[in-house]
Amino acid sequence: QVQLVESGGGLVQAGGSLRLSCAASERTCSSYAMGWFRQAPGKAREFVAVIRRTGGSTYYAESGKGRFTISRDNAKNTVYLQMDSLKPEDKAAYYCAAATGTRYWIANEYDLWGQGTQVTVSS
Repeated sequence: QVQLVESGGGLVQAGGSLRLSCAASERTCSSYAMGWFRQAPGKAREFVAVIRRTGGSTYYAESGKGRFTISRDNAKNTVYLQMDSLKPEDKAAYYCAAATGTRYWIANEYDLWGQGTQVTVSS
């Protein structure tokens, strides 16, 4: 069974950076569009970024444009989310997921999810 395992979360001060990693147990990263979502307590899961399977095109939610960068290393079967200039409102559990649909901003388009990694940003 394919698994996605996130890591790299933690506590950082506002303005700082974190790099999240999502390691897949099989060749998932090169076979699917890979996305990152986040969910804060009491809020719905929201789209953060996606990298398409072919061509490597990337798309970002407005909240992360200019601050977040998604990338993929197919040789390592790993997807990354570099987060810079972090803000307290970025605090959430971050999840990576593999998309089987094409409406990448919708969580239901993703069939495989990791367990999440917590990001906390102090002001």
